[in-house]
Amino acid sequence: MIRIGILGCGRILNAHLQGFKQLRDQGDHGFRITALVARDEADAWMFHTRGQGPTPRPPALPSASGDPLAAPHTYLSDFQNDTEVHVYSDYRRLIDDGVADALLDTTPVYLHHTIGLATLDAGLHLLTQKPLAITVRAGHKLVQRAREKHLALGVFENARYRPLTRAVRWAFDRGLLGRPQLALLGALGGPWSPDRIVAGTPWRHDKLLAGGGGSIDIGVHQMNILRYLFGEVQSVQAVARTFEPERGSEKPVRASVDDTYLATVAFAEDAVAQLIWSWAGRGEPFELAGAPAFYGSRGCVKGGQLIMDGGTHLPLLEHFEKELDAARRRTWFPLDLRDPFAILQWQWLEGIRAGDQDPETSGAEGLRDLAAAYAILESSVAGRPVTPDAVLAGTVDAYQRELDLHYGLV
Repeated sequence: MIRIGILGCGRILNAHLQGFKQLRDQGDHGFRITALVARDEADAWMFHTRGQGPTPRPPALPSASGDPLAAPHTYLSDFQNDTEVHVYSDYRRLIDDGVADALLDTTPVYLHHTIGLATLDAGLHLLTQKPLAITVRAGHKLVQRAREKHLALGVFENARYRPLTRAVRWAFDRGLLGRPQLALLGALGGPWSPDRIVAGTPWRHDKLLAGGGGSIDIGVHQMNILRYLFGEVQSVQAVARTFEPERGSEKPVRASVDDTYLATVAFAEDAVAQLIWSWAGRGEPFELAGAPAFYGSRGCVKGGQLIMDGGTHLPLLEHFEKELDAARRRTWFPLDLRDPFAILQWQWLEGIRAGDQDPETSGAEGLRDLAAAYAILESSVAGRPVTPDAVLAGTVDAYQRELDLHYGLV
């Protein structure tokens, strides 16, 4: 039995608990959640037992958005009523009490490396919310420590596990799209434009707490998808801006991170991608019709359609589900799951059961995603293309230097 402690009880916890619930519903009874940690213990009790605790927070987004932040409020008692669940306000007490074998960290990014290193040093497996760490240097420390301790380290990067992402990968692997050539991802404006507090979390607008703005929060998702579909990023040329230096009307927050970025991402064999993102944008949002779009030498995926030369249109997900082979179906959708949170949780738990096997979105993968995302900001500061390899090596770090100094990483 794997005992799991959960650190952080914000809105995203609903999506995580929904994932664990699906695992139990599908017959995985080899784990129990044994502890919840929140700085304010009342926040932990909010998720503990239905009918008890404080009134749940309203969702950050409407349910129709499909965003994990729109997941319905979920209690541990909805799927687990046979285990004592401890509540703490300090994660160090959880570790000292020995009530968990593994920790899920959903805290803000500036805490990831501090909590992560303490977790790994205590011999506990770790799954951390994306991005992996506040800087690339902090991420290196986590990956190295997990290897030294022979512990499973995963990054909660749900974008790769979405059925559409899997379907596009399958279409490239099958040769239906040919060789990767072009991709277009993103939008301008949206539910948090022009100046709303993103997800109701003011820390996301403070460089020392968030690292970057949309470039890191959303950029790691985009880079993870692109690396999965197109291969390793060769270079990034980007501009990042802060168009709304003060966000929110009731309790304004000064923003010291970007709210907008435009990036051109280059891959091997001349493949390129254009990333567009903004939490600013007055008037009304601009959505790219059909995005995300992926083009190959034989066809494209656009608006969820597989479109071939000659005008053949096929609903990609329907075609994918019909044609996917049994072996890959078991790998990509274990227990016949489709929820990205449940799939990644299952991979992490299976890796722990196997010893020290990392999930597909391992710490090392999360580190490369982080380096590629920080390449957006490093390129903007440098005014030239930069390579994720240089960011990984620490030879390009002008943007991150302030963060590394603040956290004693250099």
